Amino acid sequence: MGAVHARSLDPLPMKGPELGVHADDIETSDVEKETKQEVLENKNVVVQKVHIDGLGKTKEDFLTYEISEVFRAKNLIDVMKRSHEARQRLLRLGIFRKVEVVIDTSQGVDALPNGLDVTFEVTELRRMTGSYNTMVGNNEGSMVLGLKLPNTFGSAEKLTFQFSYGTKETSYGLSFFKPQAGHFERNVSVNLYKVTGQFPWSSLRETDRGVSTEISFPVWRTNHTLKWEGVWRELGCLARTASFAVREESGHSLKSSLSHTMAIDTRNSSILPRKGGLFKVHQELAGYFGGDARFLKEDFEIQLNKSLFWDSVLSTSLWGGLLLPIGDQPTSIADRFYLGGPTSVRGFSMYSMGPQSKGDYLGGEAYWAGGLHLYTPLPFRPGKGGFGDLFRTHFFLNAGNLCNLNYGEGPQAHLSKLAECIRWSYGAGILLRLGNIARLELNYCIPMGVQSGDKYGVEITHP
Repeated sequence: MGAVHARSLDPLPMKGPELGVHADDIETSDVEKETKQEVLENKNVVVQKVHIDGLGKTKEDFLTYEISEVFRAKNLIDVMKRSHEARQRLLRLGIFRKVEVVIDTSQGVDALPNGLDVTFEVTELRRMTGSYNTMVGNNEGSMVLGLKLPNTFGSAEKLTFQFSYGTKETSYGLSFFKPQAGHFERNVSVNLYKVTGQFPWSSLRETDRGVSTEISFPVWRTNHTLKWEGVWRELGCLARTASFAVREESGHSLKSSLSHTMAIDTRNSSILPRKGGLFKVHQELAGYFGGDARFLKEDFEIQLNKSLFWDSVLSTSLWGGLLLPIGDQPTSIADRFYLGGPTSVRGFSMYSMGPQSKGDYLGGEAYWAGGLHLYTPLPFRPGKGGFGDLFRTHFFLNAGNLCNLNYGEGPQAHLSKLAECIRWSYGAGILLRLGNIARLELNYCIPMGVQSGDKYGVEITHP
């Protein structure tokens, strides 16, 4: 009695009396491969039992939703496909180190001639994992400790704690994640955190202490996230030379906001996509649930990618956003938009465009940015098929603008202001893809439309 390891979707050869197939059913010994494959695919089978071996802390009834589709298979090829899909769903839960699939003919007194048993052999992650690393940069060193409890209560929950102790600041974060059984995309997370950020382009230091709750769920082809966040913000000057406009923003504030994000993402990769697109819309409303920050914030992102000849890719993108104050209180420097740098308009320094006061950039209440990119292989294709494929030649054209609006002037005046004094740049460079984690760029940029106070220069980036 044979066993089939369903790690490949390639058709299997038919042999012997398994699955109710006898030698008399085969007319000749030199039947073509196409005929064998057709018989194998069309042979009706019944999945009688599905086993999960190796469970310790995980609740078996929770996994029933992930493997139930295997019972719907009608032939051996279908069994292999559905078993492979179930394996991917089990790995997606993040609670197993390894999952293997074994398909065997049914055994026992109730076994059918065409019956199959499918066994998932799993290896669970440890009940607790930890990490330790050090980080050095920006004239600061820090020690980062991490602690993770995967599968906390046996239903793919995850409890994560991270603590960072630095020479200048200390931060921490505690999060709890729980998915819905059978629908991993539907999940709830709760976060408690304290984080400090330094923003030298604004001579600003911000310390946030807060709690947030997120609910994520799919609707048709879209993914949605609802989030409530309550945060106590402390703003201070990063340097004694900070402008009066930044000093005026210093102090404590409380923000309680409700936000919604809708995204449609068909890209094959978020780091360096070759095809597909992204459409993302985000709204945030603050002030109606307490706190002294009151505003309505809207922003969007669109990206399209198309593979061309000679293994090249054409990519285009567009961003935009609007921040509307509610009431007479002006918006905070911590809530405004910032533009410039490798993630928006290349050639300009990081977030060093738009309204500023004595060299400190204050952000804007409206912005737009767009880009056109052409990615091609390196000339003469050195290292083709290996390390050389991680490098791409990059040609680009970026443009954008950032400003504050007078909301009494009307939409037409707003559009006219956003169309004035457009900053743009073009150039070329080399791009290195670091797996599916990040990418590095070395670009030569020529900034155009530079306004008084804008900063620009050659850049090595990791967007």
